[in-house]
Amino acid sequence: MDNREWFRNAGYGMMAHWGLYSLLAGEYKNRRVNDYAEWIQSFMAIPNAEYENLAKCFNPVYFNADEWIKLAKDSGMKYFVFTSKHHDGFAMFHSKADKYNIVDATPFGRDVVGELAEACYKYGLKFGLYYSQELDWHHFHGGGYTNFSGCSGVSWDNSWDFPERDKKDFSICFEEKIKPQVKEILKNYGDLCLIWFDVPHTITPEQSLELNKLVKEYQPDCLINSRIGNGAYDYVSLGDNEYPTEKPTETQNVDPNSLDGFKYSPYGLYETAGTLNSSWGFKYYDQNWISPETVVERRKRLNSMGVNYLLNVGPDGLGRIPSFSQEILLKAGKEF
Repeated sequence: MDNREWFRNAGYGMMAHWGLYSLLAGEYKNRRVNDYAEWIQSFMAIPNAEYENLAKCFNPVYFNADEWIKLAKDSGMKYFVFTSKHHDGFAMFHSKADKYNIVDATPFGRDVVGELAEACYKYGLKFGLYYSQELDWHHFHGGGYTNFSGCSGVSWDNSWDFPERDKKDFSICFEEKIKPQVKEILKNYGDLCLIWFDVPHTITPEQSLELNKLVKEYQPDCLINSRIGNGAYDYVSLGDNEYPTEKPTETQNVDPNSLDGFKYSPYGLYETAGTLNSSWGFKYYDQNWISPETVVERRKRLNSMGVNYLLNVGPDGLGRIPSFSQEILLKAGKEF
């Protein structure tokens, strides 16, 4: 069974947003983020020189890859997608392309992506990786400087450390960091069922296609989601927490190259990524939990329309998936 056929039948998966932002848990210098905790560096305009201090104390002693993946399996999930690098530019894997990573920059010193890959193999779950292919707040030339509205922080790009947008050239970041790191995750962690790219604004059609070709060169069966940008994808990621009431329509009237919709799927493959509360990353004061019954209802509705449900957890700074999340997922899993 190729990955397109597998994805069409998978139905249900787990996503995990985890990184340096998990230590702050949505709060910085007596201020709280309004919505997404993983956007805290941008929301608070935290200089890289300060944010890097989080790496120096990142030591999640309770992280256990087996426990995470067993929870996903016991909850009925068929695949697991992990944030290998989010917008803050910090890699949760051992990257030779940039020392700003969990092995080289933290006292923890372990390759989290590698351990999760092994656990997925052990428990029989497919493994996928999220990678922020444009936004990178740690790099002067990180993208996002061509879009100025609608984000969860002060700006899409790092405008607080690097305000001179007229001097930014995303192709430099793309060549120095993005392509080398994408190649690393493709080569070093076994078979990937998918790569979950995110937030394309500044990336060009040529760059999106180059990433697509890179993925297919090293892992021909690895699926690519629509947020790679510019139509270079295999399946559609619907909007965050988007739960349609009607089956997505296969119509050529929708522009597959649009950055605002991604409603046309060349293979009829769709997925909604959703949260269990109001944030993707861990936010200690966010108790807006959805019920197990809501999870079941959404999963049934999405699956009936041929849309996979990718449900996110936000582990804390010590590596623990909150007990609230675990209870909801396990109870919902018993309904299937």
